[in-house]
Amino acid sequence: MYIDIVPNRNSPPAILLRESVRKGKKVIKKTIANLSSLSIEQAHAIRMILKGERLIRPGDHFDILNSRPLGHINACLTAATRLKIGQLIASKRSRKRDLVVSMSISRIVDPESKLALSRNIKNTTLGSLLETDDCDEKQLYEAMGWLLARQDGIEKKLAGRHLRNGGRVLYDLSSSYFEGRCCPLAALGHNRDGKKGKLQVNYGLITDDRGCPISISVFPGNTSDPETLIPQVERLQQNFNFSSVVLVGDRGMIS
Repeated sequence: MYIDIVPNRNSPPAILLRESVRKGKKVIKKTIANLSSLSIEQAHAIRMILKGERLIRPGDHFDILNSRPLGHINACLTAATRLKIGQLIASKRSRKRDLVVSMSISRIVDPESKLALSRNIKNTTLGSLLETDDCDEKQLYEAMGWLLARQDGIEKKLAGRHLRNGGRVLYDLSSSYFEGRCCPLAALGHNRDGKKGKLQVNYGLITDDRGCPISISVFPGNTSDPETLIPQVERLQQNFNFSSVVLVGDRGMIS
């Protein structure tokens, strides 16, 4: 005997207790009882009993003290592993590398301020999977400083993966307005955010012809677009060792 749950158009599904009998080469189904008055949960419970499985209520044996999300964290970690993000940051695994990967994934799944990153890491399975659930803000800031010192090496690895001699390189400049007065790069300039009177910082992004990021540079907020172009050409030649590329940018910048 078995439980058969049969869809019933716009009505609740029919729950039937059936048995199947083989006659020659044919299997004939025989309905023993209509159990449609039961709930789907009850039907599944009877199905388990008929299969010889034991019914156990988790609440009778466990107390749930904490439940942390896993699915989206595991998806991001799997993607990061396949993309070899860790190896891009540093060839050997270390505490700081794990902190950087944790911060990167945290920004993807729940973007908040840097001060909230440690809380996000601890409130999901991210911290336990990467052994970073004991981190604090000071350690995260130290990891970001460590990452900045590795920027050139990371960008060279990205260029080696995604750029080639004679290929196309895309470049554009953007800006972000700045709150505060202590940043040495913050200055008044052409504001793209519509925040008149606000200091800003400019940043130039180099990508491959698909738009995959390769390198980013930061400039004072009053730097004009054409002024940033030659440093990027020099970066491609000197840092990435390309003798010939096709640099694509907007007309105002290249003029």
